Amino acid sequence: MLRSSLFLVLLFPQYVFAISGWVQSPGYPRGYPPHASFSWSRCAPPGHVLSLTLSHLDLEDSHDCENDALRIMLDGVPVSTVCGQQTFEELQSSVNPRLLSHTGGCLSLSFHSDFSNVRRHTGFRGFYTVRDFDECEDDPDHGCSHFCQNFIGGYRCSCRHGYQLDTDKQTCRVSCTEDRSGSMKGVISSPSHPAPYAENARCSYTLSVEDHLQLELNFTGGFDVEQSPDDGQCIDSVTVETSSGPLGPFCGQALPPSPLLTQSSHVRILFNSDAYGSNTGFSIHYKSRVQTCPGLVTPHSSGAPGRPEHSHGDTVTVTCELGRTLETESDAKTLSLTEFKTTCQRTGAWSPVYRCVPVNCGMPDVARRTSLQVVGSDSGGISTLYGDEIQFECGSKYYTLEGDDGYLCNASSEWVSVSGETDFPRCTEVCGKPEDDISSTGRIWGGSRAELGKIPWQLYIQEPKLGAASLINDGWAVTAAHVVSDSEAMQVKMYGGLIDTDNVAGSQSDVVVMDVKNVIIHSGYNNPRPKLNFDNDIALLRLSSRVKLGPNLLPICLPEVGDRHVQENQLGTVSGWGRTEERKLSKILKYAPVKAYSLDECKTVPMHKGNNKPMIFTEENMFCAGESGVGDSCRGDSGGPLVVPPLGSGNKDGQGPYRLRGIVSWGSACQDQQFKGYYVNVANYLEWIQETIERVEREEKEMKK
Repeated sequence: MLRSSLFLVLLFPQYVFAISGWVQSPGYPRGYPPHASFSWSRCAPPGHVLSLTLSHLDLEDSHDCENDALRIMLDGVPVSTVCGQQTFEELQSSVNPRLLSHTGGCLSLSFHSDFSNVRRHTGFRGFYTVRDFDECEDDPDHGCSHFCQNFIGGYRCSCRHGYQLDTDKQTCRVSCTEDRSGSMKGVISSPSHPAPYAENARCSYTLSVEDHLQLELNFTGGFDVEQSPDDGQCIDSVTVETSSGPLGPFCGQALPPSPLLTQSSHVRILFNSDAYGSNTGFSIHYKSRVQTCPGLVTPHSSGAPGRPEHSHGDTVTVTCELGRTLETESDAKTLSLTEFKTTCQRTGAWSPVYRCVPVNCGMPDVARRTSLQVVGSDSGGISTLYGDEIQFECGSKYYTLEGDDGYLCNASSEWVSVSGETDFPRCTEVCGKPEDDISSTGRIWGGSRAELGKIPWQLYIQEPKLGAASLINDGWAVTAAHVVSDSEAMQVKMYGGLIDTDNVAGSQSDVVVMDVKNVIIHSGYNNPRPKLNFDNDIALLRLSSRVKLGPNLLPICLPEVGDRHVQENQLGTVSGWGRTEERKLSKILKYAPVKAYSLDECKTVPMHKGNNKPMIFTEENMFCAGESGVGDSCRGDSGGPLVVPPLGSGNKDGQGPYRLRGIVSWGSACQDQQFKGYYVNVANYLEWIQETIERVEREEKEMKK
């Protein structure tokens, strides 16, 4: 016993204790006192286990051992709590079999007693032992693939003849690495061929000849390399590594294609097997032959003349597949060409060689297209290569997509829609459709107060003189020329998204300040002094930046092309902040119903009060409207809109959106109670409006280039 203890101390000096001994409760066998407490712990050295055998147990019995108890833990984990009385036979069958640690594990005891023992109990006693763990016999997972030798504190693996221990020190692998560089022909086969090959094989056979030659491989005889019967995947495999990439892996029982031209003067044949199976393997006859160039020069192309292989000096014209273009391998610079000539070299390589890469249409430039966005196709994200599809959409519900929404990248690197369009779609503003329509009519001269968002196209001009304008898209507004004729663009102060003009001076978040970049007055307007002739009383206002549309700021639609004449008794609505029946300007936006008068009625014009001369009425460019005895526009409403149909009836009953039929121009309706106002006939200026907007925006784009 002493000799074994000394060996343990010398081998593991950090574990200085006896390899066996007794452990018992305080006062054993006379009996333990009340309030006794005892702890004990031992750990086994590496490669050893610690066991405990209880030979005696006599403790006070209680429910769940809550009074006196012996608690036993292995590696810090409780395994048993005992109390009461048990014979040695009972302990052997119930407790002791569990009191064995893992290798290098620890065993701990904790004993306590309370104060209530009515009779003497002798306690407990046990015998502990530290012993070597035989991994080879007791651990089926020791990992040795061939032989296992146990020694005190551990074990080692060894291999049969012809095998060597791998780096994991457990797996035995066959030694089958061979370098046959310079050999012009020969045979390579799996270990032990034609007998079953060895398990855990990692074979590497190197073949190398002069660079103007290539190696030809021929699989001969039977071929039997393990393959999964479920999915056909290779369990064991034969792979041929060449300078142009791997060939294989090969497995199963079907003979690989022969002859196998490697197009390479240097190859490695790799063979791998797992730890199971009885397959017979393979045999390869190799030889060298003159190097040839492969028929395929570069992927995704065709060659002319087309042959399976080419000899030294052959020249081929290579053409990329449709939708692909050339790219050099050296600098990856696209040449924008689809074919090139190349020559077969003595080494079996083509020179020059270019890649055929997919045409890239690039991301569409929609930066200057309001709200237009590019999204991926239904199948996923955005890709811009040949054959890829993109989708266009408008990023706001206040715009409508005009044109095709789907485009394909074609072989000419252009985005083309399904209908053949190459121009991208546009997002046009939703016009004339307030989100909450007016439900009743009223009038300005004693008219009804508008609510926010009911007339969202109405704009308020504060300077250079009080007036109004109409938003016709997110970058342009239209007004009467006489409102802005004496001012420069920077002097125009205009606001949108409001009904109460007191908000202009405040900080209401719903008010949009609209800076004007350019004032464009119709060339036919002569700004008369005194104002007897308001012919061509129309002006366009170019905004400095596009406004963000919303429920309180939306454009009004222009009249439809061809609808030049205003019909007698046609109903509409005029709105503005002009004078009311109290003879003062309104702070709240008001609106009134009007109807168009006949041409004869409009020709009966009022006299100019300054010089008592009649005002001039132009039939094509003007019309008059009002509602006798009810109301009309007045001073301060100039430049504001007259829309049709009347507010409250648009967007339903098939009448379509609201359209800008007239612009408040001149008249004396609210002064003499005649209730007849004169309006610019907007339909007569559609071409001028469109041509002016296109010209100005084109000039702006050219200036930015």
